[in-house]
Amino acid sequence: MNIKNIYTTSPPPPRKFDYKLLVVLDQYDAENNGTTITARRLVSGLIKMGCNVRVISTGKKSEDKFTVNELKFPVFDKLIKSQGMMFAKPDADVLYEAIKWADLVHFVMPFFLSVKGLEIAQKLNKPHTAAFHVQPQNITYSIGLGKSKLANDFLYYLMKNSFYKHFRHIHCPTMFIANQIKEHGYDAETHVISNGVAEQFTYKKTAKPKEFENKFVILMIGRLSKEKRQEILIHAAAKSKYAEKIQLIFAGKGPQKRKYEKLSKHLKNKPIFTFCTQDELIKIISYSDLYVHTADAEIEAISCIEAFSCGLVPIIANSPQSATPQFALDERSLFIAGDADDLAKKIDYWLDNSDERKRQEIKYAEYGKEFAHDACLQKMILMFEKEIKEFTEKSLSIA
Repeated sequence: MNIKNIYTTSPPPPRKFDYKLLVVLDQYDAENNGTTITARRLVSGLIKMGCNVRVISTGKKSEDKFTVNELKFPVFDKLIKSQGMMFAKPDADVLYEAIKWADLVHFVMPFFLSVKGLEIAQKLNKPHTAAFHVQPQNITYSIGLGKSKLANDFLYYLMKNSFYKHFRHIHCPTMFIANQIKEHGYDAETHVISNGVAEQFTYKKTAKPKEFENKFVILMIGRLSKEKRQEILIHAAAKSKYAEKIQLIFAGKGPQKRKYEKLSKHLKNKPIFTFCTQDELIKIISYSDLYVHTADAEIEAISCIEAFSCGLVPIIANSPQSATPQFALDERSLFIAGDADDLAKKIDYWLDNSDERKRQEIKYAEYGKEFAHDACLQKMILMFEKEIKEFTEKSLSIA
């Protein structure tokens, strides 16, 4: 099965965004979750192109940032922090100052800061766009309702009516999530644009560290949270015929870490749980043998794209609530979601067939070039410009 890449359209020619852009999100400083990392890349990429961009968020003060305080919830604060998240206090005065400065406001998250910011943007008559990065399952899995259609549908409804219904244009990292929000009654025009892969993620192979020389290194990147289902990989490693030679590496942190450490005690090689910098991650990818992505729910999984862009063959859970299966080049890179036996079979296939795995590594690395971050930035700029054009035309028609 060859799965068509939805990003194959030629990127638009390079252009600079000649307006003042404000990016609104709850957390910006710490690169400890995928949304923050992609938002930082968006901002830094636009600044490198000469665009005038500022951020409003929590954290340290800086020249290009309007700063607000953290909004704490004593009962849930520990769980929120364990997910690599925090909420920003919707300070009306700071929001007013920031939005007054901007020509366009782009909202990354649909939480308190953004809801208040949207209200102010409307009062100040500022064009605005939004991104859809928060899948309901990111929340419902944490409270044991991840597979409840009623709970997930309610969150789609709540986000639409409290926030997203006020936008003409919504950035969706994948066609999967664009289809999801359309199915849930969102009326805005959706712009399917990958969050993009940094130029550093290219084909690279290095020798394994001495302690891994005679082992098969299997990597998974992502938060250690319930919807990511890392326990499936732990069970599959134990079922593999190569169980005694498999070294698992989990790059990420989250509330499930202790559970997974306990669950993996029976493995001959103790899994490594780490949270690392981009350079450290690229090094790990370069000496790993396989990448596994077990998540039941995922909007894009940029980490999977980064891994195969570096030449690491992926095995991906074929979950109906995840966008990641679309990145598999054929069925050999898919396994039945939640099925450790099927995952073990796919792991054994790829470890049995090292020559074929090496051929596929090159194909995946070539495929990864289609997600180049610079091309994705150009498409984001087109969305911003379209909003400004339509906003201006509507304002003139009213006048």
